[in-house]
Amino acid sequence: QGQLVESGGGLVQAGGSLRLSCAASGRILSSYRMGWFRQAPGKEREIVAALSRSGGNTYYRDFVKGRFTISRDSGKNTVYLQMNSLEPEDTAVYYCAADYAYGLGLQLNEYQFWGQGTQVTVSS
Repeated sequence: QGQLVESGGGLVQAGGSLRLSCAASGRILSSYRMGWFRQAPGKEREIVAALSRSGGNTYYRDFVKGRFTISRDSGKNTVYLQMNSLEPEDTAVYYCAADYAYGLGLQLNEYQFWGQGTQVTVSS
């Protein structure tokens, strides 16, 4: 069936950077629209950034605009989330998601496939 595997999370000080990776086995990610979500303790999972199948369209939540960048390396079959100027409020488990539909997916139920998540902790 294939799966998504996130990596790159960890502990970083406020103002630092991390790059999350989402690798796929059994699926060609360039054929999927992609999303990065996050879930903080006691909160609902929320969209952070999204990328269309073509790669021509992106979406960012207001609270990450100018700080986070979603991108895809088709040769490596990997999607990335570059996170700069991290803030303690960015602390959460980050999930990548994929779906075969066109357009941008902004809701959880618009994604069929999910990774297991990677923890990002930002200290003040």
